[in-house]
Amino acid sequence: METRQLGKTGESFPILSFGAQRIVDEEGCNEDQAVEILNTAIDRGIRYFDTAWIYSEGQSEQRVGLVAKDRGKEMWIATKTWATSREEARRQLSDSLERLQTDHVDEWRLHNVSSFERLDEMTAKDGALQAAIKAREEGLVRNISISGHTDPQILVEALRRFPFDTALVAVSALDHFIYSFAEEFLPVAASKGVGVIGMKIFAYKKLADTADRRARRVRDDLVERHGLSADAFTVYSEFYRLGRQIVSEQADRL
Repeated sequence: METRQLGKTGESFPILSFGAQRIVDEEGCNEDQAVEILNTAIDRGIRYFDTAWIYSEGQSEQRVGLVAKDRGKEMWIATKTWATSREEARRQLSDSLERLQTDHVDEWRLHNVSSFERLDEMTAKDGALQAAIKAREEGLVRNISISGHTDPQILVEALRRFPFDTALVAVSALDHFIYSFAEEFLPVAASKGVGVIGMKIFAYKKLADTADRRARRVRDDLVERHGLSADAFTVYSEFYRLGRQIVSEQADRL
């Protein structure tokens, strides 16, 4: 699998990572299945695993921990704090370390910074960021991260305030049409050497079936008519066109 360097962390990872939010009971995944899935991911070359304190009241972290206790050296584990205050964030970190059965995490994120007000609270002198800085000094956290699902300019401002090591952001075929992390945030992050992890690539399954069908259609058409294989650029171009079509259809309904 192709690998890429993650910012200035000094680590390189396969381009596919593992999001552990859904390996929980409420998503129809029991403990045995979760452990099997995690072990299979590692066996097939996945190294990067993302979870969060808030996911299913800790069940996601707990299940990652069942595997990490034996295979932690094969895993890069990132988790998140939902808290905005220093004190509460520190408490959540303690919970996370216990659930994950480890004495440190490779990345700790300020989770879902969805407004400038939330960013202000997290980066205040008594905010969650201060807990992260202290935890890194103590060796409990190796890299400080941030995540954003909505407005890329919030994370651009975050990078002005603090040199985050990494960022987790939402990107998909529709990203270029509104609040584009690809166009507004990624160039800023790249200029600062911030490692970026993409999420919501298939919009929580909403684009998955369409993407698969369109990718196969493009491939078959190119092979039949031009004797070409569908390279990544061509497939992406089809996703881009699809994104324009979906946005146009949604706009017509407003």
